[in-house]
Amino acid sequence: MTIRLDGPERLRRVAMISLHTSPLDQPGTGDAGGMNVYVIELAKRLAERDIEVDIFTRSTSSQLPPVVQAAGGVRVQHIVAGPFEGLTKGELPGQLCAFARDVLRTEASHDPGHYDVVHSHYWLSGQVGALARDRWGIPLAHSMHTMAKVKNEALAEGDTPEPLARVIGEEQVVAAADMLIANTDDEARQLVTSYDADATRVEVVHPGVDLDVFRPTSQAQARARLGIAPDAHLLVFVGRIQPLKAPDILVRAAAELVARDPSLRSTLQVAVVGGPSGTGLEKPEALAQLAASLGLSDVVRFVPPVSRTELVDWYAAASAVCVPSYNESFGLVAVEAQGVGTPVVAAAVGGLTTAVRDGRSGLLVSGHDPADYARAFERIVRTPGLRDELSRGAVEQAARFSWDLTADRTIEVYRRAAQMMRQDLLAARA
Repeated sequence: MTIRLDGPERLRRVAMISLHTSPLDQPGTGDAGGMNVYVIELAKRLAERDIEVDIFTRSTSSQLPPVVQAAGGVRVQHIVAGPFEGLTKGELPGQLCAFARDVLRTEASHDPGHYDVVHSHYWLSGQVGALARDRWGIPLAHSMHTMAKVKNEALAEGDTPEPLARVIGEEQVVAAADMLIANTDDEARQLVTSYDADATRVEVVHPGVDLDVFRPTSQAQARARLGIAPDAHLLVFVGRIQPLKAPDILVRAAAELVARDPSLRSTLQVAVVGGPSGTGLEKPEALAQLAASLGLSDVVRFVPPVSRTELVDWYAAASAVCVPSYNESFGLVAVEAQGVGTPVVAAAVGGLTTAVRDGRSGLLVSGHDPADYARAFERIVRTPGLRDELSRGAVEQAARFSWDLTADRTIEVYRRAAQMMRQDLLAARA
């Protein structure tokens, strides 16, 4: 095998693999979420550094063109693997061979050494990335985004555990990757302790946030645009509606607030911005039914996924944004909301403990008792000056995360991956 990444001057093209979800999809429904944003934003910043990026993803419609120019230097290549529609994420492993075949075929149409590194996202993509690494003789950097063992340790009530096949697949990818990119120190620790990853092959690179888009915005103006009353106590959830993300915690917390102070009903509003996903597709009306059973149909409103411009308004209009997930590898919603200047009430799990600075940019809640979230919301809306203080801290916290920094650190990891691959080859030949 010949290493094709000889030094810094050779980093010209990256093959990025995002099999199960396209970076062109609207975040908030299906399997589209923070990972989609991560992939496209990182690719754009790499392209700004004169590194071309080809993103390989599975085609989900016969109407999609084979190649889409997503930005200057960034192309999304749609690979036909299995039926266009109807496949669940759990059924995708059966299409890995077909997907990998066409990825390898695409590279074969270029001169040898076309790509310098392959960067895979999520374990399904990692399986294909490991094959491409060996076939192309280039290093593999892999981002897990979520991990089955970690998710299974903190399942929401009634949620479905991740299957053993995924656990085994993740273990294989960890063993195959030259470098693993963790979103936070917590994720890096989990890779080492739960997956026996070599600590020298794990680097922490925080995801970023587009601070040009998610920037301080007038709450009054945002509410005017959305038709929200100026005196409303608005609590907002943004994301995919599924047990893992726990939007039901927010609805139950709202019921707690009204039970404690019935006068709040006239001003309390809850907005759930997003659509059903994952196991949430099994009971897509469950959250609305919960709101009705709690007598909150007049309080809770459901908003389909929106553009980034409108999403900024929802963040800005909120008294607080709630991120009550059972697990988050990072928590992009929390950072976006903070960039706008809105404090976050979040579960003290995973990457959220990095994304949110407790008591400074928001409030972290241990566990998932709705009463605890209700108390956190009460603190924000009842304590004079607290929301303004947290708002200032939120903007400062979000400024710590930028996609430019993410891109620069990722390039360093790519170079480190090449060094590790070269080191392994020399050791094997000794």
